[in-house]
Amino acid sequence: MTSIVKPRIAHPSLPKNELGMTRRQYEGAMSTLCAGCGHDSVTAALVEACWGLSLRPEQLVKLSGIGCSSKTTAYFVGGAHGFNGVHGRMPSVATGANAANRELVYVGVSGDGDSLSIGLGQLAHAIRRNVNMLYIIENNGVYGLTKGQFSASADVGTKSKKGDANTQTPVDPVLLALTLGATFVARSFSGDKRQLVPLIQAGMRHQGFAIIDVLSPCVTFNDHEGSTKSYAFTREHYHPAVEADFVPRAAEIAVDYAEGASTVVDLHDGSRVRLRKLDPDYDPSDRAAAYAYIERRLRDGEYVTGLIHVGDGAASELHAVNQTSTTPLNRLPYEALSPGPEALGRLMARFR
Repeated sequence: MTSIVKPRIAHPSLPKNELGMTRRQYEGAMSTLCAGCGHDSVTAALVEACWGLSLRPEQLVKLSGIGCSSKTTAYFVGGAHGFNGVHGRMPSVATGANAANRELVYVGVSGDGDSLSIGLGQLAHAIRRNVNMLYIIENNGVYGLTKGQFSASADVGTKSKKGDANTQTPVDPVLLALTLGATFVARSFSGDKRQLVPLIQAGMRHQGFAIIDVLSPCVTFNDHEGSTKSYAFTREHYHPAVEADFVPRAAEIAVDYAEGASTVVDLHDGSRVRLRKLDPDYDPSDRAAAYAYIERRLRDGEYVTGLIHVGDGAASELHAVNQTSTTPLNRLPYEALSPGPEALGRLMARFR
């Protein structure tokens, strides 16, 4: 099988970030997804986000499972570290990698099938352990790789391409994350790059587990009339409760806001998320209120987008709770990693 190599010619006038790199240098392989797939729009947002953060490619770790969504990691930041795991098992790989080297930036890309069906238990424990990573769910409501069966996120009453209606209650990843205690919960739409890019940047800088549920229509199996995950339905029914802008540390950015109240949330590294409330009654720092708000809107057939909940995750982050070494394990001397039989004996004695 012949692969298509993406052209690497870049116009000399392309803008460069603080590292002197252009957006083209944050791209990856040529996409093999269907033309118009929402996942490719998510890839474009990831490229823009990484470029805007001036992230060195070797700082980034990309992880995925199995499915159309999990191919995304091949399409951005070709010079980054990457691991394509077993179906539904990406969160445990991410947990192990993060435990071994806390200095890298971890981004997991998964799908509604990979995360909410076979991988639901893995996702739940990654949230519970508060692994310091950004977890993106490319949510299209179907198993696109196996020809369009309903996934666990398919809404009741939504119709398949053949006209069958789904009767099973969906698993909503935003409500799930709020229930399990995630301190950064957002939802966006693949077609809304202006909203999605700052959410990705803020999620990458958040201390702790950050999850973004991205409504990403499948043009082949779920973009027809009667589908609640189609482009048309999503554009008509998504409701931006909070608009976010990401303000990197040490970079002054002037933002032109429409009318509406705004607030600033400081992240652990000095960066900021600037929020503009489109609904005056919405408070993204109140977990219980956020849950009730999302649930109410879902009953009304609306997807709430934006930064739905943000809190301080630093104290409960995986490394903080387990008091791990600040030095990555691959840099620790052998004696520190293997302290000898006497230390092992003392450790085992504690469990007798």
